[in-house]
Amino acid sequence: MKEFDQFPKAMKKLVRYIKQDASIEQLELFKKELDVAIQKRTMLLKKTSQN
Repeated sequence: MKEFDQFPKAMKKLVRYIKQDASIEQLELFKKELDVAIQKRTMLLKKTSQN
């Protein structure tokens, strides 16, 4: 089974959209939003694991 099959349905849809239809402007926005969300989640998980 591929790693991709393990992703949530929303993530699969986003990846397919990016591969098929996303414009360069959309790609830049998606990347920015995902980077921020991942950074915030990482910081939260690091804080909770320290306590």
